[in-house]
Amino acid sequence: MRYLALACDYDGTLATHGKVDDETVSALSKFAASGRKLLLVTGRQLDDLLDISPQIDLFDRVVAENGGVLYRPATKEEKLLAEPPSEQFVNNLRLHGVQPISVGRCIVATWVPHETTVVKVIREMGLELQVIFNKGAVMILPAGVNKASGLRAALAELGLSKHNVVSVGDAENDHAMLKYSECGVAVRNSLPSLIERADFATLNDHGAGVSELIDLILKSDLQEVSATICRHDIPLGTTSDGTIKCLRPFGTGLLLAGPSGSGKSTTALGIIERLIEAGYQICLIDPEGDYQSVPGAVTLGNAQKAPTIDEIMQLLKKPKENAVVNLLALPLDDRPPFFEKLLPHLQDLRTQKGRPHWLIVDEAHHLLPPLIGPPSPALMRVSGSTMLITVHPDQVSKAVLSSLDVVVAVGKDQQATMQNFSRLAGTPISDGANGGNDEAGNVLAWFKATDSGPMSLQVLPTRSERRRHQRKYAEGDLGGESFTFQGPEAKLKLRAQNLSIFLQMAEGVDDETWNFHLRRGDYSRWFRSAIKDEGLAADAEAVEKDERLD
Repeated sequence: MRYLALACDYDGTLATHGKVDDETVSALSKFAASGRKLLLVTGRQLDDLLDISPQIDLFDRVVAENGGVLYRPATKEEKLLAEPPSEQFVNNLRLHGVQPISVGRCIVATWVPHETTVVKVIREMGLELQVIFNKGAVMILPAGVNKASGLRAALAELGLSKHNVVSVGDAENDHAMLKYSECGVAVRNSLPSLIERADFATLNDHGAGVSELIDLILKSDLQEVSATICRHDIPLGTTSDGTIKCLRPFGTGLLLAGPSGSGKSTTALGIIERLIEAGYQICLIDPEGDYQSVPGAVTLGNAQKAPTIDEIMQLLKKPKENAVVNLLALPLDDRPPFFEKLLPHLQDLRTQKGRPHWLIVDEAHHLLPPLIGPPSPALMRVSGSTMLITVHPDQVSKAVLSSLDVVVAVGKDQQATMQNFSRLAGTPISDGANGGNDEAGNVLAWFKATDSGPMSLQVLPTRSERRRHQRKYAEGDLGGESFTFQGPEAKLKLRAQNLSIFLQMAEGVDDETWNFHLRRGDYSRWFRSAIKDEGLAADAEAVEKDERLD
């Protein structure tokens, strides 16, 4: 299950003219009864909300004052998430004729057209405050406080990740919340700008739109909608024409296969880094201790001490923590049983919290071997987003192989690896247009969803590779890929071995030489082929084609 929580705006979304109708209340109750979490995220002040909303106890958490206050309905406790407004600031607003003014625990609110005066007072007093609009309302809060920051605090208390949340709203102050959530929804009566930026809009307005959304979540976990959301996709590599191919962040079963020393670990590390950077929680099972220092992850276990299931699960209960489970201290024969005992615990956490988002299994041929007879229930519960890394796909359980939908072949004989998987999994795979090659960083990738055969990709580098490459391009010696300033008559032979030297020479060459290479597109070509920076190349290309520039 992907979506375990729903964050709702109040006015204009759940409520019409301040009240929530019975049908919407019924839908909210049904959602809560499913075991999922409900959050109310509103610009209203808490006391005002408690007075007008008898349904408040349906929610697990309430974020009021546009991210400034967190309220726990079950215990009636509240927590300030921002500094209270200064009395002097409020008095100055009144002295400048701003009326009416509403002062909450953290928020100061008024109405248009007083926004200009509000900004003037903030500037004159030198305060670090921001102005947020909610249709006709003007809300003043400390900088950085908004519905997204309030939702983040509420999710932290519930032990949930933003990647398991759907949010729904209707106005300007909902932009941050919708963008922060895995799926952002606008009800039909929303402002056009919110509908344009939302992942989708409901067919119905106000509470009926929320009820429609709840029905979709309970019926299919938003599978139909999620298929159209690409903003969370994880880049894998580029095709020969520069197209970036991505992995879906949820529900992906990936096999990464190839011989020893072929670059499997490097390819896997690049994917893992991008998953962690995007905020997806990973649990990496590392039988041989090959992933000692994954940025953003905690390694449990070492060559002397094996990890325990309890310490693994305690770490993973924290949404922002990632685990590398080092099994090197376990005897070889004890590793598969340990993994099989761990699997039900991971699956239970996925059921309750939607995490870990990705289970990554190195040496999968050892931990998930072919089974005699039907596979155990624990093994068959390896589902969701999973990456299996192996030298020997033929030694992995066929039941597991047949559930995968992306295959990446690394190193030599990539086509043979691909066809071997096809035979073992019983999944037909055509030869495809590209045969693949074993040059560094090149892989052969097959995506079941596209059914277009394997394709050759240049995988994106890891963070450490990017740093090393950037140093090389900026300050190293590119040798045969250096840039040579020659000019129209080839009178010069000024060789720039890297970007730093290129910049120094560019300042000194004459205009005729500079423009000769500019109009031929030599600079963008060099940035693209030698420096391997597509963004820099595209910017340079735009300059080269603009003949208005001197």
